[in-house]
Amino acid sequence: MKLDILAFGAHPDDVELGCGATIAKEVSLGKKVGIVDLTRGELGTRGTAELRDKEAANAAKILGVKVRENLGFADGFYINDKMHQLEIIKMIRKYQPEIVLCNAIDDRHIDHGKGSSLVSDACFLSGLLKIETQIEEKFQEKWRPKQVYHYIQWKNINPDFLVNVSGFIDVKMNAVLAYSSQFYNPKSDEPETPITSKNFIESINYRARDFGRIIGVEHAEGFTSERYVSVESLDKLI
Repeated sequence: MKLDILAFGAHPDDVELGCGATIAKEVSLGKKVGIVDLTRGELGTRGTAELRDKEAANAAKILGVKVRENLGFADGFYINDKMHQLEIIKMIRKYQPEIVLCNAIDDRHIDHGKGSSLVSDACFLSGLLKIETQIEEKFQEKWRPKQVYHYIQWKNINPDFLVNVSGFIDVKMNAVLAYSSQFYNPKSDEPETPITSKNFIESINYRARDFGRIIGVEHAEGFTSERYVSVESLDKLI
């Protein structure tokens, strides 16, 4: 299945938190979108990998994506090397996306920056003819996405552009809250983490509102780009 957009996340819930509203909007516009999680989040303080699997599947349904896969890399310990690059190349060639979304270029969690560079490097390598990959014993054709964008996560990185996601923040929040084991729950007796506070959940909305304020809309999500962002004409800007 060819996709328009393929979003990668180091952990299940990264994509939802970083660009869930953008994905929901693109799906509403008829785009075919998929998600690939690099790890199962097995080192997460709360919950289990098995529970995260179920939560990720539920979140994917809420967002309306066509496919969701998990590469099963070692949470916290995967690296940007040939073995991991080849597995991502297989996903890129399998789904042939025009656009790839991936982790923030720098962040509090070490897996986010690693995931960012790993996916970015694989996007380039996927376009090289002499790198051979197979899925189900069939050789894959080379494929390089036209664009690679990085969503923003814990750190307040200055975006290169903002996407108007007004009307889709509720879908994003529902997808995020599908990970009930990970976020604010006053009845939970599991250890507290930086993402289990009520403030963190509220920050998802107020960051989107603040980005929206800057461009004169209700909500927006920010991205960084690996190359200059261009527009066809001045009146295409909002």
